[in-house]
Amino acid sequence: MVTMTAAALATSRLRIGSGICLVVEHDPIVLAKQVASIDHLSGGRVELGVGAGWNREEMENHGTDPRTRMALMQERVEAMQQIWTEDEAAYHGEFVDFERIWSWPKPAQQPFPPVLVGGMGPTVEQRVLAYADGWFPNHLPDDSVIPRWTALRDGADRPLTLSVLSVPADPRVLEQYAEAGARRVVHWLPSYPAGPSSARSTRGSRRSPSLHGE
Repeated sequence: MVTMTAAALATSRLRIGSGICLVVEHDPIVLAKQVASIDHLSGGRVELGVGAGWNREEMENHGTDPRTRMALMQERVEAMQQIWTEDEAAYHGEFVDFERIWSWPKPAQQPFPPVLVGGMGPTVEQRVLAYADGWFPNHLPDDSVIPRWTALRDGADRPLTLSVLSVPADPRVLEQYAEAGARRVVHWLPSYPAGPSSARSTRGSRRSPSLHGE
């Protein structure tokens, strides 16, 4: 969130996104306040990529039971959406429960910043349909993302967006995603390490994202 704020203040047109925010490791009231503040400061340029994560030891350190993390993520996102849209927000779920609260500023975007669900698991489409505005998968060499996206889009009762990570800079692949209606794809460029020791440890692993048109 600190980095997103810095990026928002250093730019005027770029969208500012998280890829991804592990909401199961954040307090939803605090996170809602942070995201709304960045969206307010940036003039409505935030996109919130969310996920439940895979590192069980890590989430347990944050008090999250890995077995219920998907349900927890849904409730926390839904609670944040209430906070973003209601003057006096309340939420009563199995994992998230709070009475009426005030939280300002509200996001600049209406009704709230787009929520993009990350992940490639067999039930990710259900999470997108339940509470999100789009899907945020990783590209796979077997081209399986596009048929899954097509089925998701065609079965939805509202417009959804597709943003894809780790897409190779291959004109054929880029054209396939363009034809499928992807809003954004991201490929990776090598970073420039600070010195020889850093180069040995990071070459081929540390990368910087480059966005390709919307």
